[in-house]
Amino acid sequence: MTEMETLAGPKPVFDTLNAWLRGLDAKTIPPAVITTAKLLILDLIGVLAAAHRLDAGRIARDHAVRHWAAGPDAPAARIAFDGREASLPGAAFAMATQLDNLDAHDGWQPSKGHAGAALLPALLALAEDAPEMSGREALVLMIAGYEIAYRAAEALHATVPDYHTSGAWNALGCVAMAARARGVSDDVFRHALGIAEYHAPRSQMMREIANPTMLHDGTGFGAPVGLYALLIAEDGFTGAPAATVEFDDAAGSWADLGQVWLTCQQYVKPYPICRWAHAPIDAALGLRAKFNIDPQLIASIDIYTFKYSADLSASVPDTSPKAQYSLAWPVACAFSRGMVGVDEVMPEAFGDPDLIKLTGLTSAHVDAALEADYPARRQASVKVTLHDGRSFESGVVEASGGPDPQPTEAEIVQKFRRFAGSVLSADQVVELEDMVMGLDGKDADFKVLVQLVNEMKINH
Repeated sequence: MTEMETLAGPKPVFDTLNAWLRGLDAKTIPPAVITTAKLLILDLIGVLAAAHRLDAGRIARDHAVRHWAAGPDAPAARIAFDGREASLPGAAFAMATQLDNLDAHDGWQPSKGHAGAALLPALLALAEDAPEMSGREALVLMIAGYEIAYRAAEALHATVPDYHTSGAWNALGCVAMAARARGVSDDVFRHALGIAEYHAPRSQMMREIANPTMLHDGTGFGAPVGLYALLIAEDGFTGAPAATVEFDDAAGSWADLGQVWLTCQQYVKPYPICRWAHAPIDAALGLRAKFNIDPQLIASIDIYTFKYSADLSASVPDTSPKAQYSLAWPVACAFSRGMVGVDEVMPEAFGDPDLIKLTGLTSAHVDAALEADYPARRQASVKVTLHDGRSFESGVVEASGGPDPQPTEAEIVQKFRRFAGSVLSADQVVELEDMVMGLDGKDADFKVLVQLVNEMKINH
């Protein structure tokens, strides 16, 4: 990047961003944006709850309590669905790591990544510490986080050669949320953006996809870096300017802030699997339902897709991260079980002989036309051949869940019920749903929701 100007000089992009953030009002934000933010919070809470089953979440929670504890005069927050306390960055680390490790959260296709998995943990931590926070203000904070994080992602992708994890840029969305929630000065906000950008994990996404671990998409460290950057900037630490905001080759990414709402351009994943595998999953599920295919009769499965998708694992997984970054495994699940849910990425599934067999029968091929359409579109086709010689083809299928068409409110609510219901009682699911869906009410108190989430007991 080329620096636009000296630190003391004009800073038009930051000034515009800052004024926009300070002036956001739930009454003037388009109603569709408010509704979308509410549904995204509901979806993320469901995924966060279901992710409690993962070893990564347990390790992160225990680690945060031991090693990221708050000092005697420092702000603190409890960890969702756990109740124990840590520092603001520590609580955000625990929740973001847990949420990031179940790959079922929202995303914006041009970013090739995810903001909500960092934003919700940051919001929960900030709300716990805040004297008050209305439901409408919580929605405004989430919207601000989405709009700023995704523009930072666009700027980063446009100006550097590597494909970095989401933590590299969703940290800046967390800074924006914290700056508004804590009411810091303009200078503190500006320095915090620079600190977060500099220290956020610019980790290589393809390394993790090739060797899946609990690192996942870098969000486990993106969220705490964002909050930590704001807190240390409050203490006088400097770090401005943020290159993805203020350098001249990034300016175009911010030109439509406040005019185009990226919050409403996201997809919501129906499956806890890397988005690159979703079109093949949809194609497989469609074939199974349309032709009533008996999985015991399958001789081979051929997937035609874009390169990133074809490069996903073809092996039987032995860990949940490997299952989530697989192509053959979830397609096998789709044909064998007729679904790809939380149970299908848990260790208990990895010994299923039917899934093992179908995984071994699956091959992936790069389709030049589908590759040319990526990343604007995630598409695939599947051909299944039976032992008797018959074959069935799906035709080209685009991944469900959005952004075009957007998932309906009913679809998002049903997904929340499936995910949250895997670890919570029916009454708990209803209570959470009712409270989140009422966040835009004039008397809604977000801190009451946070208290509820912190005190709910997980069943697994």
